[in-house]
Amino acid sequence: MELSTASEAYLEHLARVRRLSAATVKAYRSDLRDLEASAGPVELDEVDLEMLREWLWAATQRGDARSTLARRAAAARSFFSWAKEQDLIAHDPSLRLIAPKRGRSLPTVASQDAMTELLEVQRSSASGGDPIALRDHAIIELLYGSGIRVSELCGLDIDDVDLDRRTARVFGKGAKERVVPFGLPAGDALAAYLRRARPVLSARSATASPALVLGSRGGRIGARSVYTLVARVLSPVVGADTVGPHALRHTAATHLLDGGADLRAVQEILGHASLGTTQIYTHVSSERLAATYRLAHPRA
Repeated sequence: MELSTASEAYLEHLARVRRLSAATVKAYRSDLRDLEASAGPVELDEVDLEMLREWLWAATQRGDARSTLARRAAAARSFFSWAKEQDLIAHDPSLRLIAPKRGRSLPTVASQDAMTELLEVQRSSASGGDPIALRDHAIIELLYGSGIRVSELCGLDIDDVDLDRRTARVFGKGAKERVVPFGLPAGDALAAYLRRARPVLSARSATASPALVLGSRGGRIGARSVYTLVARVLSPVVGADTVGPHALRHTAATHLLDGGADLRAVQEILGHASLGTTQIYTHVSSERLAATYRLAHPRA
């Protein structure tokens, strides 16, 4: 079996059997396509450890980040392990494949004062009644107020949101369902959007959509549109050129911990499978506390 044929079967396995998210499958596809381009049209059992090492070396030479190299090595190991289990190969060539250890950098987080100012600007803009401004205000409030992922936001239907209880039912990675709370400001922004903006946007499409958040043409909004919005309003606040919706998720998690929330409660809200993933935000809080001390204490 050719490498390309086997990798396609593996991607199908990830999507249909393991039920990984579309974004995760997309990342695996990118990694395996890069391996195919490096190896050329070869049979699966012709791939050896040296070929895999050359693949990672080429990625290093073109300047790929250590996190990218680590992810690609992990993708290769997972793929060849599956191939061995399926008896497609006699030996797993990736067993001794080593990539640089992933460096862990602290996520980009906006301060509470900066978020208050940003959301006030969004509220003021929405007060004029423009449908897009009302929608954008609701998006920013909900992303920050609930800490959900952009894919979870885009996947929300109207029936998934309970404005009375101020909760949203989302489907995270691996189609895992959870219910997340959001605050009164997010609830008010959503109510205003549903009452004054969504009917206008929905009328722009010939087909009614159950989606909570609609794009400018009346269909379900896409992740790219949300990225564009967040980058436009959040980049000046955090002083970074490339920020997306995940920065609001980072910010929400950090502010929860700053406010005294239990780490496991934050894990549940964010939908993290591992508590270790959530613990990165304790480091962010510690760094912010240390920075405040250095600026304020006369003996710092």
